[in-house]
Amino acid sequence: MIFLVAGALVLAGCSGAKTSTTKQPDAAPVEAATVQKKNMPVELRAVGNVEARSSVEVKARVAGQILSVHFAEGQQVRKGQLLFRIDPRAYEAVLRQAEASMARDRALEKNAEVEAARFEGLIKEGIVTQEQHDQSRAQAEALKATVAADEATVEKARLDLGFCSVTAPIDGRAGAILVHPGNLVGPSTDELVLLLQTHPIYVTFSVPERDLSAIRARASKAPLEVEALVAGTEGTKGTLSFMDNSVNTATGTIQLKATFPNGDDALWPGQFVDVLLRLTIENDVLVVPLPAVLKGQSGTYVYVVKPDSTAESRPVEVARNVGQEAIIAKGLAEGERVVTDGQLRLGQGTRVEIKEGAGTKE
Repeated sequence: MIFLVAGALVLAGCSGAKTSTTKQPDAAPVEAATVQKKNMPVELRAVGNVEARSSVEVKARVAGQILSVHFAEGQQVRKGQLLFRIDPRAYEAVLRQAEASMARDRALEKNAEVEAARFEGLIKEGIVTQEQHDQSRAQAEALKATVAADEATVEKARLDLGFCSVTAPIDGRAGAILVHPGNLVGPSTDELVLLLQTHPIYVTFSVPERDLSAIRARASKAPLEVEALVAGTEGTKGTLSFMDNSVNTATGTIQLKATFPNGDDALWPGQFVDVLLRLTIENDVLVVPLPAVLKGQSGTYVYVVKPDSTAESRPVEVARNVGQEAIIAKGLAEGERVVTDGQLRLGQGTRVEIKEGAGTKE
């Protein structure tokens, strides 16, 4: 009886095994992009420092008390614009005195010339001696020299009076006002304000010496484009304008300088920026989004979505990265699709489901 019951149970179990079905695992949701051929720039990346094109310390050229300031701190000023006004009264008096002395000496010179001309006629008639004639001529020449000295004195007095108006020597952005109205200033005092020319502006950066030959070869054909990347902006474009005449032996780099119009003031002196130096364009290279490329113990790899919607882990060789894209040297073909998001759920042969709208991601 016991054996009959056991046999029935076994048969029942076998019958249940035959009727059960194996549940397929759910497909892993992923995002994917198509491997494309593109023309990609060949670029060198570096960190650059923004420098003003020129820097001028504005100083007083005459001594006196500052009466007024005619600009605001941080203001963009134009060449020739009035910045400071120094008390001019003492220099106006010196100028008037110099002009009066010049007028007196011109009158004396004119009289001496008339007398010398008269003596010229008298000596021919034997009325005056040669010595008297020579003395009159010497007096006229001396007064002529005196008038010339007076003219120089007047010119200097006019210059000194003009220097009471301190103007901007360049177009530039003014810094902090360092000396305020009421203070005495002079040629020996510190600067009144610092002006920095920022239109155009420089960005200085260094690249490894191994890139020197390529840079020189490209620069000899056409100006090289340089882009300065500032956080929160689309980037500012300029051109390479300077290459140092020697390599820094301590760092193995060479210093370069690029010029930017900077009309929008995106670049600021002293700022650090990311720099892209574009050497050339490489045509028809295979490109995938950078998130598709993973790194493992055996090197870099990607997950390729096969036609049967399974994932294949495939090793690839990355030539270089350009922004958020990777240039693939080996391992992929144009038109294949690679997983760009969701790789943590994948293994070799895992079924995948491309999220709606992700399969067309470029």
